[in-house]
Amino acid sequence: MQTSASKDSNFPSLEGAIRNPSNPNHLMVIRPIKRTVRVHVGDALIAQTQNALRVMEMGKSLYDPAVYIPASDVVGSLEPVDKSTHCPLKGDASYVTFNGDEIAWTYDRPLEGSKQLAGHFAFWPDKVKITEGD
Repeated sequence: MQTSASKDSNFPSLEGAIRNPSNPNHLMVIRPIKRTVRVHVGDALIAQTQNALRVMEMGKSLYDPAVYIPASDVVGSLEPVDKSTHCPLKGDASYVTFNGDEIAWTYDRPLEGSKQLAGHFAFWPDKVKITEGD
């Protein structure tokens, strides 16, 4: 029996999807962003890169895409917070603040399938302004 997804040639490819071994319906796809990405807090530019990654994840629902910026392209001063969470796809996340407000997280020791996220920060979209393009 075919599903409508397998019959529909417009169905997006999940090539390269990273799946949770204990729940194959929890997955993510990581893709490079081929435009300049800037992150602002208010008027302050805190990151600018041409090497950002977009993470699209589906678990209990379809999550909003997250943009990951290489730490080397973050110009704002980020301070660590004593907080950690675990994702079965990505690993253990640690969190950072900017001017005392928690704005981002990073996977210092990502799981094997998520190694390309090492050394990157993802920012809470409701606390920063993320723009793409020139």
